[in-house]
Amino acid sequence: MKKKFRIKDNKEFQRVFKQGKSFANRQLVLYYLEKPEQKHFRVGLSVGTKIGNAVTRNRIKRYLRESFRSLKEQIKPTFDIIIIARQPTKSMGYFEIRSSLIHLLSREKLLKK
Repeated sequence: MKKKFRIKDNKEFQRVFKQGKSFANRQLVLYYLEKPEQKHFRVGLSVGTKIGNAVTRNRIKRYLRESFRSLKEQIKPTFDIIIIARQPTKSMGYFEIRSSLIHLLSREKLLKK
């Protein structure tokens, strides 16, 4: 994912956590904050150490990044989005994680119609 699509700074993460809205399913937690001046969405990923070792955590992050890349044209551009992985994601494959992400994004109306 290109640098302009990422949230890396802790202050930006905290702003989305405090000012944004959240929604969750069993696998993922979604935080989002609308920023009307923004030309494209940005994504922050968080996979805690309780999920597994570094290999497992990096695999989950790769699956999430690829899911966002494939959905790039469908996601509304004015949002900062943070995804936090929960325990069940460590045993999930790419398509399961992607469908879980689509469920969250569509439930919160972050996908274009």
